[in-house]
Amino acid sequence: MSNRTVWQTAFGGPENIEIVEAEVPVPGPGEVRVRVAAAGLNPVDWKLAAYPALAEAFRVTVPGGYGNDFAGVVDALGDGVERWSVGDRVLGAARGHAIAEFVVVPATKLVAVPGGVSLRDAATLDIAGRTAAAAVDALELTASDAVLIGGAAGGVGVIAVQLAAATGAQVIATASESNHDFLRELGAIPVAYGAGLAERVRAATDRPVTAATDLQGTETVDAALALGVSPERITSIAANGATLPEGVIATGGGNARPDALADIQRRIADGTLRLEIAGTYPIEETAAAVERLRDGHVRGKLVIAVDPALV
Repeated sequence: MSNRTVWQTAFGGPENIEIVEAEVPVPGPGEVRVRVAAAGLNPVDWKLAAYPALAEAFRVTVPGGYGNDFAGVVDALGDGVERWSVGDRVLGAARGHAIAEFVVVPATKLVAVPGGVSLRDAATLDIAGRTAAAAVDALELTASDAVLIGGAAGGVGVIAVQLAAATGAQVIATASESNHDFLRELGAIPVAYGAGLAERVRAATDRPVTAATDLQGTETVDAALALGVSPERITSIAANGATLPEGVIATGGGNARPDALADIQRRIADGTLRLEIAGTYPIEETAAAVERLRDGHVRGKLVIAVDPALV
């Protein structure tokens, strides 16, 4: 069997991405080998490839593999694995080596993909789904809340807006004007980001803003504080906790509840949550997909179709 793998040959940009033939990995005790159908790209992927200090912090080596999120079909089991069977549809994370025809991961790190959810869609969920759930859950929203969500049209934001709206809260969401109609479709009141954000939010709603989550930088944190939101009802995923105002909650995917991805997939399957896939690329065009992601302003997610027959 072949194992075509996306390889980052040196630190830098997508010009250093190649497709190589690697050995097919063998699962050890407690591990599962997955035939990858698709891999979802995240901004952290290109940042790890570009910045040595960040790669070291995440234990990613360059030269080395690429990507984190994947979905596929269980292909082989290591000794002692009882939960999974060959043929099961799963999603998971393989930091620094997800974009390959085969990956090996601990059995405990996989999540079942139910019927009604495509493997293409499932491949976008590990980071974005967990992060969105953590950022929204920490706010404990109810129908009496009005919540400001910054960076709402990105991969995390699209999910976060819908999870927040499902609580009955009023959602005010920041994005570029080209994404405003899309955010309205998700049930949000769109506002443009940038200088004067707090004033635009005041003009957009007749309700006091009571909670906020910042999914990109700290602009939304600052605006929420200016609007009188209590720091304990503001979450941020994009800033180091030490740089945030006192009381603001720094969070991320690692803080998600254990059933977060199962819950999001149930919503996708029953049609109450939609994903936005801005583009699907064959594995040979991974560098082009990464370049598009680096350019910014991608609505939703970009996906690499590793095995189109499974996607």
